[in-house]
Amino acid sequence: MDEEQEITRLLMAAAGGDPTAMDEVFASVYPRLRKIARARRRSWHGNPTLNTTALIHEAYLKVGQSSRFESRGHFFVVASKAMRQVLINYAEQKKAAKRGGGERDVTLEEGSAVSDDAVDELIILNQALERLEALSERQSRVVECLFFGGLNVAETAEALEISPATVKRDWATARAWLYREMQGGGAPA
Repeated sequence: MDEEQEITRLLMAAAGGDPTAMDEVFASVYPRLRKIARARRRSWHGNPTLNTTALIHEAYLKVGQSSRFESRGHFFVVASKAMRQVLINYAEQKKAAKRGGGERDVTLEEGSAVSDDAVDELIILNQALERLEALSERQSRVVECLFFGGLNVAETAEALEISPATVKRDWATARAWLYREMQGGGAPA
């Protein structure tokens, strides 16, 4: 049985009530999630290894709240969205702390997870993605899978049950739309 089939089997076992199956899924996909998380960290000019593990574990906790996955692809769609949410939540907390709101102690690790310059960029990207989602949910999911989830075109097509050509078209359209939105958009609230 190949890795894809094994992960799908474990996801079905988890949906069926096997309490250890999700832990086995996590162990199987952990190296890939780590690589994806490291790439996301690097794209915002933060320390590429700092808090990578925390990002994965936070995303895993969010993914664990979903009890049913239809396939390995569906799992990665949910994991992509979870990584996006974790990064956005972190950026919003960091921005609020910079403004003095919600004063809380920030550890050295937390303080260095995403550079200050990238916080604004990440929040603006998220706001643009929310607007895109209102116009085209599918294009928004394509961006989540490719950008936040680190899936390739074929994996995104499988996960979203669309053709690779549609993924490529949606990706090109969404990137252009997001670029225009982010260039013309104001500062985040």
